[in-house]
Amino acid sequence: MHTHDRSVDDIFYFAIPASLKPHFLIKPFSFLIALSPSHHLLEFTKETRRRKNMSFPPSEIIKNRFLGFLIWQSISSTIIFFLCKICLLSFFSPNPFSLSFYSIIAFVIFQISLLCFSSSLYYLSSPQPKQPASFPELALSLGRFLLNSVVGGGSSDLFTPNVRNRVNTTLGFMIFVLFSGLWGSLSIVSLCRNSYSFDEQRLVGLGFRGFLFGLIYGLHYVYNKRWVLVFPIIQRTSLFSFKMGVPSAIKEAVKLSSVSFLCSALLVVLLPHYFNNQNNIGRFIAEQIIFYIGSSAVSLCWELSHHLHQVFHTKRCTFAPSKGSAAAETNPSEPLLAALEESTPRSLLQYLAYLDLCMVCDSNVDLWRRAAFFEESGETYKRVIAVCLRPVEDLTSKLADGLEGSSVDKSDQISHQLRSPTDTRSDAKLHQAFNDSQLYVWCVRTAASLTARSHKDDRFGVAQIAGCNASVVSTLLSCLLAVEACMGKKTNLQAPHLMGAANIKWAPLHNSGRREGPTATTGKKRGGPLHAKAYAMADVLRTSLYIIVSEFHSEMIGSAKTGILEDWIVTSKPLYSTRDILVQKLGLFLEYRAC
Repeated sequence: MHTHDRSVDDIFYFAIPASLKPHFLIKPFSFLIALSPSHHLLEFTKETRRRKNMSFPPSEIIKNRFLGFLIWQSISSTIIFFLCKICLLSFFSPNPFSLSFYSIIAFVIFQISLLCFSSSLYYLSSPQPKQPASFPELALSLGRFLLNSVVGGGSSDLFTPNVRNRVNTTLGFMIFVLFSGLWGSLSIVSLCRNSYSFDEQRLVGLGFRGFLFGLIYGLHYVYNKRWVLVFPIIQRTSLFSFKMGVPSAIKEAVKLSSVSFLCSALLVVLLPHYFNNQNNIGRFIAEQIIFYIGSSAVSLCWELSHHLHQVFHTKRCTFAPSKGSAAAETNPSEPLLAALEESTPRSLLQYLAYLDLCMVCDSNVDLWRRAAFFEESGETYKRVIAVCLRPVEDLTSKLADGLEGSSVDKSDQISHQLRSPTDTRSDAKLHQAFNDSQLYVWCVRTAASLTARSHKDDRFGVAQIAGCNASVVSTLLSCLLAVEACMGKKTNLQAPHLMGAANIKWAPLHNSGRREGPTATTGKKRGGPLHAKAYAMADVLRTSLYIIVSEFHSEMIGSAKTGILEDWIVTSKPLYSTRDILVQKLGLFLEYRAC
């Protein structure tokens, strides 16, 4: 009996192609734990852990996750298909349990349409929000395309790469919405085709209503930016994450199917030709019930696909060799650094690498990997700090450019007041600067945690000798001042006899006829989305700086008493503000008055 159970699992597992085996971290028949003996369960657990610890090339990580997502999406959609057919639609079918060639074709079409929809979710998704193009940009792009196609004219550099990317993003959204309508039509028709209420002519009307359902779902998906990959704060197992998201998926599926049912039913009622051809009111009611059941089932399949997509592609990936291997003993940090430095900027692979780095540095997991950062030469530590500070410096530069553009002269005061703050180009830059908030938070937390850990774990003193501590403190302070400027705060360097020990003044914004700083317009909207993003980022920056200050408090206090606190600030000009203000801001943190 034991050998038979094991052979069933092994036969099924080894029949899977080699490229798909990494996705079956558990053997398909081993979920029947109650039928397995205890020693077989122990061997199964060991085998599962061994397969989870297998390392794959970074280029294969996203591909393997995508294939695994398609596999489990097909399993869930198959279960929903048969449950809907047997438990719900069987009451409206003359032969509910008959198997025919057309039934098999309908099931295949249903699966293909869901696979196509899941693939479109993957290609549309992105770890950061994308800015679509405006209508004038789309019109200019269309005119340029027609001009080049018809007369061969037009300049090749008419649009900047940023505008070109926004146009491509908008076209991608439009294609996704149209294809969602197509997949919705095929899915609903293949699911409801054998009901006695639908003949060949009425299947066309059912397909049209399914197309309308897909359009509504696609528009809702794009408008609410559900294509953005949101990485969970607490990483849990895939099974637990999927289980926690099923209730919300059911609720969202019922809501969207109800909206599409009402819209399509209203359209059917407004079509007199369709309504007058009904032989009896009972058949009309049956059609509405069947369509609502079918649209709810398809909507649930799509919601589960979306949830599975989020679970698979936001799960932490370990960029490290197996513990105990030769690579783990010599250079365990190289796979992670290679993924951070060589992957496409802002790609999903780079996001996963930053998430793994943040988990290693900010929590007590994989302590041996964090200890490897503090190797004797110090090159690994400097590379890690460099890849963490680069996105933070990018955020500071974007905010500095946006704040500089938002400052206007007195002569431009009236023209600036006639426009809404959200319509100005500078405010648009400030909004776009926070698109990578997830990545910025990871980088800030990683840099602060690694700097604080270096106080005890850095046996060779590479962090202090290489100047990494000063770079981290200066970068975080400069970024904090820029973020606080977006919130409406403004720093003024004051004389020591006026301000006392802190030497800093937080001047309020004045609503007089003169602009007191570059953020007078930006900081007024406290309830706006920009203020919320800036507030969250400022909170992360303050917390990270307090972590560093708390760890090095005695050293910094000694530097402040001897008048060399500026040694904790780099000598070069910061990206935002001045070196003196950074020193004064650091003094506020030492007094625990920075808020």
